Amino acid sequence: MEPITRVLDVSPVESLAAYEAMGGGSGLRVAVDGGGDAVMAVLQASGLRGRGGAGFPTATKWRSVIDYTTDEVPATVVVNAAEGEPGSFKDRAIISANPYRVLEGALIAAVTIGADEVIVATKRRFSDQVARLRSAAAECRRAGWAPGVTIDIVEGPDEYLYGEETALLEVVEGRQPFPRIAPPWRRGVDGSDELGPGLAPVEPDGGGTHTPPVLVNNVETLAHVALIVANGPDWFRQHGTPESPGTLVCTITGHLQRCGVVEVAMGTSLRSVIDDVGGKPLVGEITAAMSGVSNAVLPARLVDTPLTYEDMAAVGSGLGTGGFIVFDASVDPVAVAHGVSRFLAVESCGQCTPCKQDGKAISDAIDHLRGATTHRAEMTIVETRLETIETGARCFLATQHRRVVESLLDLFPDAFIDRATNRTGPTEPYVISELEGFVDGPDGTAPVYDERHRDKQPDWTYDATDSGTSPVERFHQPVDPTEQP
Repeated sequence: MEPITRVLDVSPVESLAAYEAMGGGSGLRVAVDGGGDAVMAVLQASGLRGRGGAGFPTATKWRSVIDYTTDEVPATVVVNAAEGEPGSFKDRAIISANPYRVLEGALIAAVTIGADEVIVATKRRFSDQVARLRSAAAECRRAGWAPGVTIDIVEGPDEYLYGEETALLEVVEGRQPFPRIAPPWRRGVDGSDELGPGLAPVEPDGGGTHTPPVLVNNVETLAHVALIVANGPDWFRQHGTPESPGTLVCTITGHLQRCGVVEVAMGTSLRSVIDDVGGKPLVGEITAAMSGVSNAVLPARLVDTPLTYEDMAAVGSGLGTGGFIVFDASVDPVAVAHGVSRFLAVESCGQCTPCKQDGKAISDAIDHLRGATTHRAEMTIVETRLETIETGARCFLATQHRRVVESLLDLFPDAFIDRATNRTGPTEPYVISELEGFVDGPDGTAPVYDERHRDKQPDWTYDATDSGTSPVERFHQPVDPTEQP
């Protein structure tokens, strides 16, 4: 497979001067000189789609923000660098190699939509990437890039929901990562603490129309923006397909000889990427591949699917963040289903009761199946709760839970039936958690996962026992109006 290094530099770019020497900054100059209309025309023609998971057309998203802006208060650009999808490391790889391109893309966005602030929202635990971002931002400020636009770095919590766009903005505003109903282009960063330090707005309109909108884009998306504006849409479309143009940064992990991060042309088959990055499976053949914990699991017969938004949707799954966990013949699908279910049940914030309570019930039932402690009602519990888990959901987490677990039930029915009828013994838990990085060993490159998630409770503590309260109940403290200044 031909190596591509558009947004994933082979060697770290150590300084802004080095970045400028390789052509960095030219996209920002085009934006400053040509104006927002010129940038929007190039972005529209490029067909760039967001690399944060949903694949939403980037130009359409930017236009939505522009349509909601006013002359009274400038908008804000927020870079989503809170990467927490299990099996994904591509954003941290991009930042580690070259944070300047990401910041350039964000500054181009600020110039285009008339924003006066760029906020990079990442996790405080990503210490190496935080250091790179802070140093790069300081260099950009000293160099006078995009005068009138400030660059700030926000270090947030570890929670999975922090990566959801509206929850990200809650953290930026000093609250907990609890998703809102209103999208960022309807309600942006307002600094309001009227709801107390924990609870997100519940009004369908987002709590008013006077708050300026926010443009939230993923790290990889903005890295592409810098190159598209500098080189043009035809250059960008040299790789990819008409509906999914450009390149994609993929993370390949799981039960393979090697694991890692690579940039490929969209339209490359998943099998080609697995073979190139991961080599052969550790035991037997590949049985399935999971696109994070956001989409239906792909069976072995569909691993040749091209990596495009349209092709992955056509086979009933999704591209997600381009992070794939690959399973071999040694992996128990029931244990995987429990690992996914437990991860999502724990990470649910509890604003939507079915998401939290049905999620926990599903997780517990599958755990009984995995551990061979079934009481023969577990399959009924799983199937019944999957029907109601999405009720009233304000974010996508409950849908993810249903999609992944249902797909494993459909792909491996015998494994679940054997457990439900006590024909198969217990297996060890399969931990699904955030990817920490990679380690080189004598037998290849292995992934390193956040093992702390084994001990994380559904109330988001690491206590020995769960308190029985949801995170939103723990963190929301009603404001006493008699104590207001």
